[in-house]
Amino acid sequence: MSTSGPTAYFVPVGPDTYAPTTHVGGAWSEDELHVAPVVGLLVHHMDRWRAAHSDADKIIGRISLDILGKLAREDIHLTTRLLRPGRTIELLETTAVIGGRTTLSARAWAMSPVDTSTVAATEAEPMPGPDGLPPRDFTEVWDGGFIRSITGRDAGTHRPGRARTWVTTDHPLLEDETTSNLARFVALIDTANGSAVRHPPEEWMYPNLDLTLHFHRPPTGAWVGLDTSVSFGPTGQGLTSTVLHDQSGPVGSAQQILTVRPLGGQA
Repeated sequence: MSTSGPTAYFVPVGPDTYAPTTHVGGAWSEDELHVAPVVGLLVHHMDRWRAAHSDADKIIGRISLDILGKLAREDIHLTTRLLRPGRTIELLETTAVIGGRTTLSARAWAMSPVDTSTVAATEAEPMPGPDGLPPRDFTEVWDGGFIRSITGRDAGTHRPGRARTWVTTDHPLLEDETTSNLARFVALIDTANGSAVRHPPEEWMYPNLDLTLHFHRPPTGAWVGLDTSVSFGPTGQGLTSTVLHDQSGPVGSAQQILTVRPLGGQA
């Protein structure tokens, strides 16, 4: 069950099993887990499995996460397997069982590194760095342990459905375990769906059913830049699209499909 004492998001409680702390409390409901740090936990487990069983030098270029059910505030048991072995590319899958149910499934493509520095370029627009930017207080809109655990900076272009925001946290992902730059970075990305609010969450629900990440280079540093746009369609679907940044520039993109529903009889 969840723990309140440690400063980390998760505490190891057994082989491949982790207890969430109060810092993982969900934004829609405190009796659920916020998916953001759970994604980081799955990537950490994938990294650890690769170091023991596969090729840890391969670079992860895509992570596709499906949310299969409610993220109850209970212990999380993780399993990783290799779906497609290969010398230059491989496909891995990590699944999370919470309360006896398979609740999350993440697949990642890992690729052997090649020196492409002479042709490296991107057309993504840069963001101003977080230093000196005004604070962004997510608790003005959202609640929950995870939201209270993060620090935001407003990078401008902030209106309904559109925002440019930096996020970071002082909390480690895991107590007594070292995590990779990638695991720490992805543990903040799901914040994007709440960073560019199109309609108040007191009137509408729009949780995401997935999170798909693509990276054209490995991210570094403690800050995650979210250049986010949110679209609502006419038939209950929504889409949160984000260009991801670290302090050196753009690193990739994130997509989240949303299920949009009115609350309290709102039309």
